[in-house]
Amino acid sequence: MASEPPHHRITYNEEIAEFKPDLIIAIVYPIFAIGLSLYESLPGIKAEQIGSQIVRTQWLHDAGQILRGKRVLIVDEVDDTRTTLQYAVSELQKDVEDAFKLLPEHEREGSKTQFAVFAVHNKLKPKHGTLPDDVPYYAGEEVGDIWLDYPWEATDIEEHDRLALEQKVEGA
Repeated sequence: MASEPPHHRITYNEEIAEFKPDLIIAIVYPIFAIGLSLYESLPGIKAEQIGSQIVRTQWLHDAGQILRGKRVLIVDEVDDTRTTLQYAVSELQKDVEDAFKLLPEHEREGSKTQFAVFAVHNKLKPKHGTLPDDVPYYAGEEVGDIWLDYPWEATDIEEHDRLALEQKVEGA
């Protein structure tokens, strides 16, 4: 069994340390969320499926209609194996193509959907999944093959922040 890679804990405090907000309010374009699980243990999922099978936990109702003719940015916090990003792009493209086929011929002009992908962290390692050549890819930060512990995944945020500070002190 392979050993677990080192962890790197990211905190909200690292990004906006001077301000220390009590709340975060986002002003954004319309956001639609899909839920995909590859590594999480979920009810009804067998142990052998974890890490090998993507499970839809949430999907867009009428995705093809919603996304048709739009410029769509798919965002993920980490691009580890690229498996979930490949799945998301492929399935959303299928949904859009299915909706496109239902349009009368005269409405098809100018209704092409353009996808792009943004990963907050891209792990510098071989990928299992691929993205189509016409889908631009952007990464916020390139990182090694380390385990990224995000604050929104922490069950105890104070312990998470303590460990992140300890990690930072050790690295200094």
